[in-house]
Amino acid sequence: MKKSSHLMFLHSLIMWIVIIAFAFPFIWMVLASFKTHAQIMSTGNFFIFKPTMENYVNVFRQYEFMRFITNSLIVAIGSTAGALLLGLPAAYGIARYKLHGLGLTILIARIVPGISFLIPWYMIFTKLQLVDTYTSLILSHMLVGMPFIIWIMISFFEALPLEIEEAGLIDGCTRTQMFLRIILPISGPGIITSSLLSMIFSWNNFMFSFILAGDKTKTLPIAVFNFMSYTEINWGALMAAACIITLPILIIALAAQRYIVSGLAAGAVKG
Repeated sequence: MKKSSHLMFLHSLIMWIVIIAFAFPFIWMVLASFKTHAQIMSTGNFFIFKPTMENYVNVFRQYEFMRFITNSLIVAIGSTAGALLLGLPAAYGIARYKLHGLGLTILIARIVPGISFLIPWYMIFTKLQLVDTYTSLILSHMLVGMPFIIWIMISFFEALPLEIEEAGLIDGCTRTQMFLRIILPISGPGIITSSLLSMIFSWNNFMFSFILAGDKTKTLPIAVFNFMSYTEINWGALMAAACIITLPILIIALAAQRYIVSGLAAGAVKG
């Protein structure tokens, strides 16, 4: 009993250490967004200070942040929708017809560092005059998002009983109707999980946007990067912008965490 109490105490201690280690940067970011530059630079009174909304006002008034938010939303939703449109049928075909070679090829495309695709992407989009367009950003983000969706959904589709599909075919459904009317509705948790993770990648992506975006299609990570210059870093505005970027994803993740957990768990179990 005494040994069990010690283990529980050690487990709780380690858990709190991990929570504090991961939460401290986020807490610092939120608090710094309500401080002046002098307060941020000060080493004292970390929690005790007079809050100000000036950083948030400046972000929207001086830096046109709504335009960057709109650009990020268009790219994230467009790339996720395109990845789902192509990825879900691909994942179902790989799962049902045991196309493991094709699945391995898609996995390799996901493993290869994204930076290795940048020069070919840039050359192709330059020839097609698609640099600084939503099309180039959506397609480049799909390059990573779609393999991610496929690999999550392969396990999910393999876990579905074949009897469900056989019943649909017996009732007169074609393969396409059975996939759209039966398989996809019961695959909701897996689709929500893969969609959210794909959107988070697109929302936070810096590298592709840095090369392929311009003034018209600049996304949030690039806008935040612009707060840093050779002479100074506008920490207050930078932290406010970082909070603005984090908030939508945080709200969506908290609201849909039940689907994320159930989707990952269902996709991890076969039979």
